[in-house]
Amino acid sequence: MRALIPTAAIVFLLDQASKWGVVQGLNLIERGEIDVIPPLLNFRMAWNQGVNFGLFSNSADVMRWVLIAVALVISAWVAVWLYREKAGKWAMIAGGLLVGGALGNVIDRLIYGAVADFLNMSCCGIENPFSFNVADIAIFAGALGLVLFTGKDAAKGSGQKPKRRKTP
Repeated sequence: MRALIPTAAIVFLLDQASKWGVVQGLNLIERGEIDVIPPLLNFRMAWNQGVNFGLFSNSADVMRWVLIAVALVISAWVAVWLYREKAGKWAMIAGGLLVGGALGNVIDRLIYGAVADFLNMSCCGIENPFSFNVADIAIFAGALGLVLFTGKDAAKGSGQKPKRRKTP
């Protein structure tokens, strides 16, 4: 847990600081959009009431609380799972990315009723209509890291011995 908790705290703080700085500090709520390095990086205000790309978006307040509960349950489950498995450092960091990002988005849902998304990136003539935030990046990277750094093959590469199953 030495790596999970500090990683989660850093991600959480970076996410909330970036949201405060851009959404409140640069007043993106009222401005709507700011071209930073067009088209590579732009700030485009979007309120996401669902999960990634607005999936399960619903104006009903009950969905907000369901998504908060799901994020908290998944965060707790990941932390307990990694602790019980005695996961390696990289798996713990991946878990911290996921947990920190999830908690950052939970705070948004509690404060604003939706997740504040503002990063928009496009390239090579392809215009991306979606916005995201630091928490979303961390959640994606954390989930990918958990796939890569957990399981039997991950234990071999982490310097830990794979657990032997007792046979009856």
